[in-house]
Amino acid sequence: MPRPALFGPLAAIVGFLAFVEFTSGIIQGYYTPMLTDIARHLGIHDADVNWLEGSQLALSALVVPAFAKLGDMVGHKRMLLISTAITAAASLVLPFTDSFAVFLVAWALQGFYVVWLPLEVALIWSRSRAAGHPASLTAKAAGVLVAALELGAITGALVGGALIDALPLTVVLLVPALAVVACFVVIRFGVRESPDLAGGRLDTVGLTLVSLALLALTGGLSFLRLNGVGHPLGWSLVVIGILLVVPFARWELRHPDPLIDVRMFRSPSLWPVFLTAGLFGVSVLGAQAPLSTFARTDPEVYGYGLGTQGFATSLLIGVYLIAMIAGALLYPVAARRLTPRITLMVAAGLVAVGYLLFLPLHDTYAQTVTNMAIAGVGSGALVAALPAAAAAAAPAHQTGVATGLTNSVKTVGGAIASCVFGIALASHLAAGTPSGAEGTAGSFSGYVTVWLVCGLTAAVAAVLLAFVPRHAFSDAPMPEHAPVA
Repeated sequence: MPRPALFGPLAAIVGFLAFVEFTSGIIQGYYTPMLTDIARHLGIHDADVNWLEGSQLALSALVVPAFAKLGDMVGHKRMLLISTAITAAASLVLPFTDSFAVFLVAWALQGFYVVWLPLEVALIWSRSRAAGHPASLTAKAAGVLVAALELGAITGALVGGALIDALPLTVVLLVPALAVVACFVVIRFGVRESPDLAGGRLDTVGLTLVSLALLALTGGLSFLRLNGVGHPLGWSLVVIGILLVVPFARWELRHPDPLIDVRMFRSPSLWPVFLTAGLFGVSVLGAQAPLSTFARTDPEVYGYGLGTQGFATSLLIGVYLIAMIAGALLYPVAARRLTPRITLMVAAGLVAVGYLLFLPLHDTYAQTVTNMAIAGVGSGALVAALPAAAAAAAPAHQTGVATGLTNSVKTVGGAIASCVFGIALASHLAAGTPSGAEGTAGSFSGYVTVWLVCGLTAAVAAVLLAFVPRHAFSDAPMPEHAPVA
């Protein structure tokens, strides 16, 4: 297809998909300012908010491999529609229950939205291949999608923070559900299917094995958080989850059309990307609830925190998300000048600096804003860059799987971090609670743990990216993959 004929349809698809990511951003940003209010509505402690986040991340880790593979097989648009329908149904349950168990299940099912971005990037890659330079086009499109995502998150955070101070929680929780319903209509009538589909049959044995491994791992961490780090059942499940990776990998190596081609983890261009995604998930997914509850904690009662209300908390989150938009839009520009590899290293370094600055600087609103802005620029660049980089380095018939893996590994990292952070925030809770306080806030030592872990994991990611080949993720043919005909 000639380039002028290609760019019109491609631009239209990116525009419609930008609305999808705007809706995804609403989901991700809308609830954050009201997590404390949701906790009180459900009758749970602040530390238990991590159960919501952890359950959603755990289920997301299970569905992304299957949906990414099915996208390559039967159509990325088709899987977008199915995941959006599930997300809409779950979102409509949240406003009408005060049961923690029901809310937890619906919240987890709402996590199907995590498959949207990898499916969208794979769809854009499949259409941009005809232009002759799909890596740069996909990187630019991914930047636009992530900018739309973060703009939606800003809108969601600001609107959610304002509404929670003025309306009943039931009415407030209905807003994102209606947005997802609108998103389904946009996908159905505005997005065209991928031109090239691989076909085949889903590797159900591989899906079962990886699902059992993830369930055992996240379930073990949940038991450790519930019963303490000395609980033998929790550690047993963690070990079982890790050991199940071995039969899964052996099965995938023998399968003619595996769910996840584990050989991609041997690629010098891909394994640092996947590992970086997992380390990055610790901060971008696992730390969001602790940052919100820290801001809402009253320093006059507990001796730490910012004591912000709903709208002030949403403004803090808004600054972080604006910084993420800047990082996402700057990534393709910086990648052209510094190479994608160096740009990824700089982005991970900014995340590390931003979170480590919390250790000495966390007492004022201005200090918190500064730290989150620095981390936000790096986070925005990584959110846009990782799926685009995976698509550029993966075999042509596995772009959906590769982009999905960045989300899967990132989600696993976030799920593990959410459980670990929940344990840290709940530890020494009684001892760290002043006399007369209600005892619902997390411990200060737990927040220090969150900042330290987020900073160090991002620093490790920056070092790992140094092992990526110098010209990886560019439009130049990679030596380990034959050029696409």
